[in-house]
Amino acid sequence: MTLKPYSGAGTELEWIKSSHSSDDGPSCVEVAAVPDRILVRDSKNPTGPRLTLTPTTWAAFLPYAAAH
Repeated sequence: MTLKPYSGAGTELEWIKSSHSSDDGPSCVEVAAVPDRILVRDSKNPTGPRLTLTPTTWAAFLPYAAAH
């Protein structure tokens, strides 16, 4: 996992908001997939830092997140 900007940050990405997020709630997480990475950001700060995860790391994280 990294906190540095993704090198393709200037391209248009399709960000998908979490179904647990709302426009006025504290938990607003969005993800975007690129061929070799999954990007995660705070939808309330779209130009802020993004997490960059490998697909393997993302796949390992999903069951944990779904359980909570």
